[in-house]
Amino acid sequence: MEKKTPLYDAHMRHGGKMVPFAGYLLPVQYGTGVIAEHMAVRTTCGLFDVSHMGEISCIGKDARKNLNHMLTNDYTVMYDGQARYSPMCNEAGGVVDDLIVYKVRDDHYFIVVNAANKDKDFAWMKEHAFGDAVFTDLSDQVAQIALQGPKAPEILKKLAGEEQIPVKYYSCKFHCRIAGMDCIISRTGYTGEDGFEFYLAPEEAEKLWELLLETGKEEGLICCGLGARDTLRLEAAMPLYGHEMDDEITPLEAGLGAFVRLGKEAFIGRQALERGGAPGRKRVGLKATGRGILREHLDVYAGGEKVGVTTSGTFAPYLKEPVAMALLGTDHTKPGTAVEVDVRGRRVAAEVVALPFYQKNKNEREVSL
Repeated sequence: MEKKTPLYDAHMRHGGKMVPFAGYLLPVQYGTGVIAEHMAVRTTCGLFDVSHMGEISCIGKDARKNLNHMLTNDYTVMYDGQARYSPMCNEAGGVVDDLIVYKVRDDHYFIVVNAANKDKDFAWMKEHAFGDAVFTDLSDQVAQIALQGPKAPEILKKLAGEEQIPVKYYSCKFHCRIAGMDCIISRTGYTGEDGFEFYLAPEEAEKLWELLLETGKEEGLICCGLGARDTLRLEAAMPLYGHEMDDEITPLEAGLGAFVRLGKEAFIGRQALERGGAPGRKRVGLKATGRGILREHLDVYAGGEKVGVTTSGTFAPYLKEPVAMALLGTDHTKPGTAVEVDVRGRRVAAEVVALPFYQKNKNEREVSL
């Protein structure tokens, strides 16, 4: 039976259409609809319940060594409050999950993992932990709300002092106070826009949700659901676990090589990634040039030969065109390459395009390497 997030009553009150997702009941959309919610995030601001995500702490003098051993990115040099993204690989080089690590201090890290993988990730971390490092599942103690869109800073400035608002993308402030509520404010998101994510006690989540909505009314802030979250991340070419990566897909194949530090000390999966050499397939973008919507798990052809498969696809509301991400053989990954996608038995013409499909304020949105 699916769980309810601390914001379930708020979703019902605001007209959310609830669906099961990753073990929880969450709104797929509100009365405004997916396209309106998507466009609000691109042009003004949207509010998301992401309390289904998992949170894990790693504490102890060997905490950093554990992270460097389990994750492909390098956590050796970070400032307090910095966030860093990384895949977490198995011994064969496939991806167990992708996650974000926040540094609290040298011996204390706060880890955010994907909802559907929370239990698997926690078990994996405990199994591979060593030395003085304790992993603790905090998920039931933490609610998460995302405020996303170009108006997000303007809205937050009405509620938080300047010293509490993270300036750099992929950084956070701990122990902030908003209307008496203690929270972490993080400048992160999964939409391709500027924005913030708030971590706080579950019993205070509904109060913050309503306060944000009321505060952002003039800026056009609206509630947004899972549908818009998916179209936004796809338009921004952000990979999703179970689609662009999984236990069989390596981070190099998924286009995440920038987050794989082969030159650092040994980590789980490094030998397999080194032995594999240059990947034989690669994540690319596709844009339909024929009539049809490209969806996930569709075969891709070139010259009558199958060359790969789509991993995610939709009609991109802001770009107003059908797009998809796909894993294709490297001989067919050059932008401009003509391919065909099998959509229910009909071949739809498409071409390979550079990722991301959509990118705003490129120089300000470099993910922390």
